[in-house]
Amino acid sequence: MAGLYFEELTVGRVFDHAWTRTVTEMDNVLFSSLTMNVQPLHLDEEFASKTEFGQRIVNSLFTLGLMIGITVNDTTLGTTVANLGMTDVKFPKPVFHGDTIRVRTEIVDKRESKSRDDSGIVFFRHYGINQRDEIVCDAQRAGLMLKRSAAENKKD
Repeated sequence: MAGLYFEELTVGRVFDHAWTRTVTEMDNVLFSSLTMNVQPLHLDEEFASKTEFGQRIVNSLFTLGLMIGITVNDTTLGTTVANLGMTDVKFPKPVFHGDTIRVRTEIVDKRESKSRDDSGIVFFRHYGINQRDEIVCDAQRAGLMLKRSAAENKKD
């Protein structure tokens, strides 16, 4: 299992995730179309060329999803019960077609679950960073994470 258990996710730990992803035009157009987001800033090059950006910008929810996805292998693969929520989501810089995104994660807090003995809540802060070292996405996320003891009990 690549993911880490509640006990292994210590406050202050930082992950610089090895996975990166170059965002393509197809990613943006497909995601916007599948989610029925017809905002011309994402889909219409002629419209977007006349905006302050001068070109189409990538759908911010794609950026958020990509950022969280990049973190899974190092942190939560097979050890998470559920995402409990995301807060303080910010997009300080736009993402454009051709930008390459990398992610840094910090464990900012954690606590025992009040309703489940087999898990605890971990509070992550994720930063999506482009090839120019600009933060393009900043979000906090709460995850319900399995405890190692719970996983070992399931094996018995």
